[in-house]
Amino acid sequence: MVAVETQRRADILSTLGIEVGGSVSGVAYAGAFEEGHGEILETFDPTTGQLLACVQTPNQADYDRAVEAAREAFVRWRTVPAPRRGEIVRQLGNLFRERKEDLARLISLENGKILSEARGEVQEVIDVCDFAVGLSRQLYGREMHSERAEHRLFEQWHPLGVVGIISAFNFPVAVPGWGWAIALTCGDSILWKPSELTPLISIAAQRVFQQVTNGTEAEGIFSLVVGPGATTGEALINDPRIPLIQATGSCRMGQRVAEVVGKRTGRAILELGGNNAVIVLDDADLDLALRAVVFGAVGTAGQRCTSTRRLILQRGIAPTFVDRLVHAYGSVSIGDPLDGRTLMGPLISARAVDGFRDGMDEIRRQGGNVLYGGRVLDLQPGGYFVEPTIVRSHASMPVCAEEIFAPILHAFEVASLDEAVELNNAVPQGLSSSLFTRDLRAASEWLSARGSDCGIANVNVGTSGAEIGGAFGGEKATGGGRQAGSDAWKAYMRRQTCTVNYGSGLPLAQGVRFEVG
Repeated sequence: MVAVETQRRADILSTLGIEVGGSVSGVAYAGAFEEGHGEILETFDPTTGQLLACVQTPNQADYDRAVEAAREAFVRWRTVPAPRRGEIVRQLGNLFRERKEDLARLISLENGKILSEARGEVQEVIDVCDFAVGLSRQLYGREMHSERAEHRLFEQWHPLGVVGIISAFNFPVAVPGWGWAIALTCGDSILWKPSELTPLISIAAQRVFQQVTNGTEAEGIFSLVVGPGATTGEALINDPRIPLIQATGSCRMGQRVAEVVGKRTGRAILELGGNNAVIVLDDADLDLALRAVVFGAVGTAGQRCTSTRRLILQRGIAPTFVDRLVHAYGSVSIGDPLDGRTLMGPLISARAVDGFRDGMDEIRRQGGNVLYGGRVLDLQPGGYFVEPTIVRSHASMPVCAEEIFAPILHAFEVASLDEAVELNNAVPQGLSSSLFTRDLRAASEWLSARGSDCGIANVNVGTSGAEIGGAFGGEKATGGGRQAGSDAWKAYMRRQTCTVNYGSGLPLAQGVRFEVG
């Protein structure tokens, strides 16, 4: 079995030009990979705990060269017509289509999410590329009527500069893809610092980028700096040469980014933690709700920012629904994420397992009653497996306001929709939320100003699985940023208000008169 596992890892990595246990550069700029002179970063298979590869990271000089190369690329790229920029993004999307299976298998290997979810992640990149191609012909400004005769007043949008992307391990290509596809269409260049837990998929993506862009006017628009947050990440957020930081991660990380970037009056798009709730009312379709809750809580081993972490049940259906949920959890197959029968793979690291264990200890200490799961599993020597867990909790438990990045679901009972909405809104985070009901009035109230306070509010749809057509992001401690579709593109450009006088007079606004001579 060990020999089979070793060969499988070797086969997946070899399709991307990486050897098991070998060394690979995590520094790329100006259309090529360069030697990194920083510390060596090791990345591991979360299913077995075994070493996958060693990654060279940048020192300060390497980082500076990458930034300067990205700035030089921006100066060229910003003058390329937007529809032509869209054509480059279209080609990127097509190459991701061709490489979808290889990239998905690498995500499963390095990240631990099941292969079906990994394929869906690569599909998100493809989808946002398609969206960005259309966007390249729709970067519209607006014209307003001037109060002054023979004057035009209008707005237009220009490329911004180098966009620094800091991405998380749980969606190692999809979420940064939401950013780079839109930013490139807008005329920006990219400096990407991926999670140090999943560097290999970013290196594989960088090779895709180079294959499409090298030898074109887009050469060098992608730069990659794989390194620790304490060094590479800090350099990035402190760098005044980078006007915009798109950061995905924990609320604590986002607070640091906001503080540093704000101090230098830069921009930040923050997509941070979630503590997402599903409300199920007495009149809901329980079959529908059950499927949504199980996927929302168990999918990606509870390591999505949109994972369902709180279940708020109206008392009439609560006992039945909990019984059915416990039974459904018992049928969740846990194991190798590359096995098509698996529904839940491992957590990302030993540290994540420690976080699960500490979280369960705190839940028990605060009076939570474990209805299912709660244990660390020894399914594979060296693997980071835990049980999906259901806890009967009380709203007064402080731990319920925290985001434990693991498959732990708190279940509550309430008497009414009003009580459910109050409980949904009672946590610091405000990313995703869902209501299951057949009552149109309840659904409308949920989506009104006195309903959910989250950036995403769904009816009869779970908290996970957002489409790229809508702007994605949350409120409160989740950061307030928006990525992907709708008009999220505006954050990647600079707005310019223009006035043109085509007459011979010089009237002033607001009727001001100022005459000399």
